[in-house]
Amino acid sequence: MDLDRFNRLLLESAGVGFALADPESLAIRFSNPRFAEWFPDSREPVARLDALLEGLDVDRMRARLDADQGYRTELQLKVNRRQITLDIDIKRHSGDDADLLVVECQNITKLKELEYMVESYSKMVERQNRDLRKEKERVEKLLLNIMPRTIYEEWKEFGVTAPQRFDSAAVLMLDFVSSTEMDIASDPPALVAELNDIFTSFDRIVEQFGGERLKTIGDAYMAVCGVPEPGADDARNIARIALRIVRYLERRNAAQTTQWICRVGINAGPVVGSIIGVQKYVYDIFGPGVGLAARMEALSGPMEITMPQDLYERIRDDVIVSERGAIEIKGFGSKQVYTLEGMTDLDDRHLH
Repeated sequence: MDLDRFNRLLLESAGVGFALADPESLAIRFSNPRFAEWFPDSREPVARLDALLEGLDVDRMRARLDADQGYRTELQLKVNRRQITLDIDIKRHSGDDADLLVVECQNITKLKELEYMVESYSKMVERQNRDLRKEKERVEKLLLNIMPRTIYEEWKEFGVTAPQRFDSAAVLMLDFVSSTEMDIASDPPALVAELNDIFTSFDRIVEQFGGERLKTIGDAYMAVCGVPEPGADDARNIARIALRIVRYLERRNAAQTTQWICRVGINAGPVVGSIIGVQKYVYDIFGPGVGLAARMEALSGPMEITMPQDLYERIRDDVIVSERGAIEIKGFGSKQVYTLEGMTDLDDRHLH
């Protein structure tokens, strides 16, 4: 077998489409069977490269070939009703006997499909990771609404939290008077909207003085200072929070027809804080400090703040009070009780 025949058989049997074209007229001078399969018109006597390769940028191709650079592009076409993608590589070959354009075409459909699958998978993974991040942020936000951040960080790192005793936590208990008898109670969406607005304002006041809102039960509200990080001003801050909450409600009531009347009890005493629950988590505090605050709330009149003597003695230089006298308190015996009227600070001198 002579070399020319061998080369021709090699070109005709190759899986790569191969053609030769005139550099000036772009007329096809030769095409192997694979090229002809993809471009049947290439065997026509007047076949031109620019007519076969739809969208070929002839000017850009000539500029690159004149600069001794190859020209490469991709082309999509239908072969036997199937869409395929070809990688087209065009080079100029100048020899002693001929000056030709060498056109090489490779079917990269499978490669493109693989690239598309990889890209789609990457986008899916990215979307899932983004959704996971959003869900994680949402869960974290929800958990931070039911437990202090330091407790949440401990729980996130170790999976559990150890119950802690706080010897002098300052607790606020608030309840609304006859809220179920209010006209708005017959309109559940409006009632929830009102409570949401009010409790959101309470939260801002509590946070302003370094406290934590622990929970709401219906229209009852509970906040604490000194849990989980005790501070020197916890007792004073719980008094300031109580006064500002009552002041906020008074101003709100003056501007609206719906009247929200609260009773508030505050106390400072020993409590234990811990996460309760296995599947549904809640951070809560228990102990005498909480119990006595609840008793003080029950003793309060409308828009009143009540405190026991122990708390009063700790902050007596900072508060303005009226004495209620000794009252027998279930579970705690007889205790001197005071109504908080204001603080000696100028801003809180006059509550009403």
